[in-house]
Amino acid sequence: MDIAANETVGERLRRIRLERGLSQRDLASPGVSYAYISRIEANARRPSVKALRTLAKKLGITAEYLETGSEIGAAETRELRIADLELRLRLDGDVPRAELQELLDESLADADERAAARVHIALGISADLLGKRAEAIEQLERAIGFSFITPVSRPDVYLRLGHLYASAGSPSRAVELLERCLAELTAVAPDESATRVRFSTYLSYALTDLGELSRARAVVSEALYATQERVDPYTRVRLYWSLGRIAGEQADSRGALESFRRAVALLEATDDTLHLARAHMACAEAALSAGDGGDSDTAATHLANAERLLGPSGPRDDLAMLYRLRAMSATRSHDYELAEQFGRLTLELADDLPTEAGAAWRAIAEARAAVGDPSADDAFREALDLLHNHGSIRDYANLLRAYGRYLREVGREHEALDVFERAANVASNLQGEPSTAERDW
Repeated sequence: MDIAANETVGERLRRIRLERGLSQRDLASPGVSYAYISRIEANARRPSVKALRTLAKKLGITAEYLETGSEIGAAETRELRIADLELRLRLDGDVPRAELQELLDESLADADERAAARVHIALGISADLLGKRAEAIEQLERAIGFSFITPVSRPDVYLRLGHLYASAGSPSRAVELLERCLAELTAVAPDESATRVRFSTYLSYALTDLGELSRARAVVSEALYATQERVDPYTRVRLYWSLGRIAGEQADSRGALESFRRAVALLEATDDTLHLARAHMACAEAALSAGDGGDSDTAATHLANAERLLGPSGPRDDLAMLYRLRAMSATRSHDYELAEQFGRLTLELADDLPTEAGAAWRAIAEARAAVGDPSADDAFREALDLLHNHGSIRDYANLLRAYGRYLREVGREHEALDVFERAANVASNLQGEPSTAERDW
């Protein structure tokens, strides 16, 4: 193959002809004279497509091999390269992005839309793994612009894009996308119950972030009714997770912790350490959100488990959440110096995670307020700017209440009253009350 690839067409034709024991006259046929063959072998003439096919047939090889030295065409070669890079991305989480870009350019130049779509997806996943959220969104949006990349054919692409929208602080875009996916799935593949649950749970997360708790509950309830007992453990984990998030937004910390603990129990029976770590962090957040300052001991246990499972080189987003929860836990335990340290570590990782950054600034603000540091006011304002635009309604309302308490403690009563009023107005936008049936599910 190496020899063939380095030959000219004429050299290749002569070598194979001699290997077959044929003369130029033996290969000649109407339209392809022996003189024409002689000129090709002397590299004085490039054969036409018709001549290539005629000669290849007589030699018992493909026209592609005679022309290029390869048994497969450019499109097939490109497809193999893409498949190899996709496998490396799945196994190693890393690929040479320059090679992907080269493949994309080739695909677009040859109008090979299916190859181009696959490369856009690979580039999007790669960018997401590298923490380049804006680039990941752009690449995946281009991928779904091809009509054949649908919620039915590639649900993973739409789910990743919805998650990226939500984590980038745009839950409304996630809701719009996922509702469209569910509608198409219902119309085209109504029996795809597992995929339906996945879209439903992601949609419930985005609705919860928007404070639309009644709609979030309805989506989860419909998914539960549709699947009934025909669900695998991962589907049950997703449903518990949805219920936990809804309960958390409704200030039902006990219900949230119970749902997340059920998710932990299911995940402990698998080898999925990443999702188990995330479930432990969800339990820690629910424990820290409990009344009377939260349950710091329970939170510490779950955070220790999460840290052990993630390790020092875990995904950037997950480490940002872990450090933010560590900062919250340190504040609750009155270790304000440690809270500041973990808050700063979170900010280093959360440059494109506005919700995590806002929560980290809140932990820093509360730590500074506790030691009488006047820069607490600036930290509260940083948190307010971020969570007002990107946080959930409940997170923003709780932050306003914390800021109001701070203002009252430093003697700024009139400002505190205004902030408490804003908190009440924001909290009134939370739609839906806790459901006993959901808490006991």
